[in-house]
Amino acid sequence: MKKLILLVMLGIGSLTNNTANAQIRLDVNIGSQPLWGPVGYNRADYYYLPDVDSYYNVQKRQFVSLNNGNWVFNNSLPARYGNYNLYNGYKVVVNGDKPYLNYNTDKVKYVKYKNWGGKQKAIKYSKDSRYYVIKGHPHGMPPGQAKKIMNNKGGRDYDYRDDRDNDKHDNKDRGNKEGKNNGNKGGKENGNKGKGKN
Repeated sequence: MKKLILLVMLGIGSLTNNTANAQIRLDVNIGSQPLWGPVGYNRADYYYLPDVDSYYNVQKRQFVSLNNGNWVFNNSLPARYGNYNLYNGYKVVVNGDKPYLNYNTDKVKYVKYKNWGGKQKAIKYSKDSRYYVIKGHPHGMPPGQAKKIMNNKGGRDYDYRDDRDNDKHDNKDRGNKEGKNNGNKGGKENGNKGKGKN
């Protein structure tokens, strides 16, 4: 009977371990997303770009466009879209393998975003510390430092920078301005005329 209980416990333990590993493998690819990508997504396999009827493979950093009936991977958009501004166009996050095979469905489903005049905030302009690991981000930092911030305060950090990139809580000048007591108890500022401590 003890052997049976032990085997059952081992079986349950291995199932629990497999479930935990599967949960850990959930891909978070924030660091791979381009600066022009939309904010709010921990994971993005592809972006569908309705304005140019193309996709962008986030991991490979390549555009996927139709060329004479074939899907072609390239580092840039086709020449006919040379003036297209990736920061201004709408990006639809599409997760999964080869979403371009669903192009006919996506084209109809997301037609409302073609020539979309609204604002979709790009990662480059985000003050969310999760995006600081992306190369070229204005508030960028080494990936190890970003992990420390992510693990701080339950995965959230607060950005106290203003629009000029000044930290509102920067205390470099704390108590060192003229006319203030700098903590010098024996100094003239306390009225002791330099005679030492009271």
